[in-house]
Amino acid sequence: CPQFNGSGKQTRSWVPVTGLVICLLLCACVVDLVLAQIRYSIPEELEHGAFVGNIAEDLGLDVAKLSARRFRIVSGAKKQYLEVNLENGILFVNEKIDREELCERSPNCFLHLQVVIENPLELYRVEVEILDVNDNSPSFPWSEFNLDITESAAPGSRFPLESAQDQDVGTNSLRSYLLSANEHFALNIQTRNDGSKFAELVLDTPLDREQQKKHEMVLTAYDGGSPERSGTALITITVLDANDNVPVFDRAVYRASLVENAPRGTLVLKLNATDLDEGSNGEVTYAFSGHAPLKVRELFSVDPYMGEIRVKGIVDYEKASVYELYVQAKDRGPSAVAVHCKVLVDIMDVNDNAPEVILTSVSTPVQEDAPAGTVIAVISVMDRDSGENGNVDCQIPNNVPFQLHSSFKNYYTLVTSEFLDRETVSEYNISLTARDLGSPSLSTRKTILVQVSDINDNPPRFSQPSYTVYVTENNAPGASICSVTAFDPDSNQNAYLSYSILEGQIQGMPVSTYVSINSDNGNIYALRSFDYEQLRNFQILVQAQDAGFPPLASNVTVNVFVLDQNDNAPVIVSPLPKNGTMATEVVPRAVDAGYLVTKITAIDADAGQNSRLSYQVLQATDPGLFSVALYTGEIRTIRRIVEKDATRQRLVILVKDNGQPPLSATVSIVLTVVDSVPESLSDFGDLTLSPQPPSNLALYLIVSLSTISLIFLVMFKKSNLNLQISSAAKVPTNCMEVNGNSSLSQSYCYKVCLTPESAKSDFMFLKPCSPSSTPRNNEAKSAENSWNAQSRSASVNNGATTPSEVEQSPPFSLGINSSI
Repeated sequence: CPQFNGSGKQTRSWVPVTGLVICLLLCACVVDLVLAQIRYSIPEELEHGAFVGNIAEDLGLDVAKLSARRFRIVSGAKKQYLEVNLENGILFVNEKIDREELCERSPNCFLHLQVVIENPLELYRVEVEILDVNDNSPSFPWSEFNLDITESAAPGSRFPLESAQDQDVGTNSLRSYLLSANEHFALNIQTRNDGSKFAELVLDTPLDREQQKKHEMVLTAYDGGSPERSGTALITITVLDANDNVPVFDRAVYRASLVENAPRGTLVLKLNATDLDEGSNGEVTYAFSGHAPLKVRELFSVDPYMGEIRVKGIVDYEKASVYELYVQAKDRGPSAVAVHCKVLVDIMDVNDNAPEVILTSVSTPVQEDAPAGTVIAVISVMDRDSGENGNVDCQIPNNVPFQLHSSFKNYYTLVTSEFLDRETVSEYNISLTARDLGSPSLSTRKTILVQVSDINDNPPRFSQPSYTVYVTENNAPGASICSVTAFDPDSNQNAYLSYSILEGQIQGMPVSTYVSINSDNGNIYALRSFDYEQLRNFQILVQAQDAGFPPLASNVTVNVFVLDQNDNAPVIVSPLPKNGTMATEVVPRAVDAGYLVTKITAIDADAGQNSRLSYQVLQATDPGLFSVALYTGEIRTIRRIVEKDATRQRLVILVKDNGQPPLSATVSIVLTVVDSVPESLSDFGDLTLSPQPPSNLALYLIVSLSTISLIFLVMFKKSNLNLQISSAAKVPTNCMEVNGNSSLSQSYCYKVCLTPESAKSDFMFLKPCSPSSTPRNNEAKSAENSWNAQSRSASVNNGATTPSEVEQSPPFSLGINSSI
């Protein structure tokens, strides 16, 4: 049989039903374009997969985008009778449809579908009309009926017969009745208000009980389907003796109103019929007529003696708004004849159905940066009540960032009203309340869970604004020196952090050759053993980056300070042995006690207490002749030299630092006692400790340095300047020291050292107290060691290096040695 899809194209298919091949017209047409509604018509009992229509083509949709746009259909039915193939857009039967089960006796049967398409959101209404198939035969409640008819019944008397029931509707429903041939009775077909038919037996010729007591006929009910179906019942008529009065109802038609859901036993109506006969012939009994529908018998009952019609079952306005009852009354006399009346019961609606909420579409999770107006859910509501009882209003709380919009009646969309923040609220339980306008009002509450998905909108944050690390030199390579920690309030991949060290240089070398970092936990490891004498502090820049897209990162500075260890022994600078022999010095025999013979100069590459040197005589030819100053290394005579003293005096001097444990070095020197000093050495023979006024050069330099200090004081307003001048007869050096500490990254120290034992004046720029990161300072280190021995040996402040001292900016020293 031909079928038509929504585009009007004709196709052919064959549907087998119970062994018979039937041909039905499958018609689908687009009807209300303004309301975006299409309608299809299909017969019931189609097998799974049967074609209904190409819904994508009928709606003008691109089949290739159905899945991407989340095309789906939603039905209010309990079963999913229809489904759509997203590959070709064809609407097909998913489960066999029984029209009688779905719509009972309703003349029109529709499946109402809601088509939902997203991106952008589009809604379509689809109605699928279920056409009846003649799959039910008419049937009588009983296979045999017995009628008692008095012989005095006049021709034309009517006797209602039990009605046949056919579950089909329309042309497939009960069409008519047929009575087998007989000589006394004919059949009269009546039609009710709802279009259903029932048969009445009409007496054509008088009965004669004496001639024939019983009459048997076959009543056939047939429908209008193709092929035609029928059912039969045997009618047995017993002829009775005459009872000449029949009951009479006071009204031919009764009408009553009944509230739905009325409790069982509620009185609907009281019938009244009277019989003029006496005795049993005048006693009236009531009952439903034979053609009263079965549904009526299930819902109502008739008291046989009182004529009261009462509620027997559950009366539901949503199933039927009016019921048509047929009641008969007959006396109890012989040959009683039944009379009939019609009772119409109008059902009044009450608000007994709470609204139903159907989530047609829920888009969750929703990104936290979704713009206002993003559709979260499509909601449909329905109420099976009528009038105000069926009008529904939906609301959500005001304290959520969502709004409810009504697209058209009973359809709502849940949209965002502002930007969401997953770090503040990760999910929302939105309580949707649907309330009808009945009295009292009924409501339904449904909770919609909306989860907020994360976007990478938070950079990592370190637990500290900066890190300071102290590492003792000579550390083991590969050991952990510190750990940095960052956190990210985002979730999942956006919160996964990896750590790295940004590129940079330390003393001209890549920072990656000095330290490394564990990318997972932020542990920082030293890749080499640090040498305080080469590198005292450095900075590294650590970056924490999340795994989001695009990734976000934050940086933090790690300041690493290297602490000194006593790992360098003192080095003797002078006197040095010549040509592989011990150092020698000449001492005039005539010198007095306290004569400066020579000076031991040594340097120590360490800092602080580790570089504070002390001198002592380890071995001597004559221990009572010479002594060495503890901190200056100056060798002087203890007494005058006498004739008996040996002319060659050998001294072994021990130079020791103040570290723990202390390191030391020794130097051997041979002192030769001579009677006279050569001419070239005469300038050095008369060095005494008597105080002399400072030379003009020293004065000039002191004034110059004071001027420079004043300039720095003006440049750095917040600097702290300390001026120290020490001079004492017992101290072998006279020094003036100017220190400046400013808020900037550099501090400066100037020293003027006036040594009375010096034979000439020297002007020197001393090295910085700590290394600078500039290559110029690194290149100058070897040259600085040449004068550092005198500077350190004459230094008064030989304290140990502490972490606080390491953190200070490197001071510079300027020194002057001059004779007094």
